[in-house]
Amino acid sequence: MQFLKGSKLYSIFTGTCPVCHEGDMYLENNPYKISKIMKMHDNCSNCGKKFKIEPSFFFGAMYVSYGVGIAISVAAFIISYLFIGLDRNYTFLVIILTLLILFPLIVRVSRNIWINLFVDFNQKTSKK
Repeated sequence: MQFLKGSKLYSIFTGTCPVCHEGDMYLENNPYKISKIMKMHDNCSNCGKKFKIEPSFFFGAMYVSYGVGIAISVAAFIISYLFIGLDRNYTFLVIILTLLILFPLIVRVSRNIWINLFVDFNQKTSKK
């Protein structure tokens, strides 16, 4: 799988519409503006796709967020404990700090993964 327009990874990592890969899903592109982290456009500005497919649609993204958080925690553990050689207490702090710093990105990526599980790219709607 590639990180090119037309792939799910493109939409997941850029936060663009999963249908056309053109319009932005979020009102604010910077996920570290915490007050606007969950604010989304209702529809895609390019193809008109409705992002909130049904009420409470993005509650499922919590499960994805849990998995992404676990993957990041395991990576932080391996790097800090096995490669750097920190003791367990410092490794625990590294994991907590890593999750706190990456929290806004985890939230956004989880939502992007969730919507991309249900919506497919349509080349006819893309500008190319």
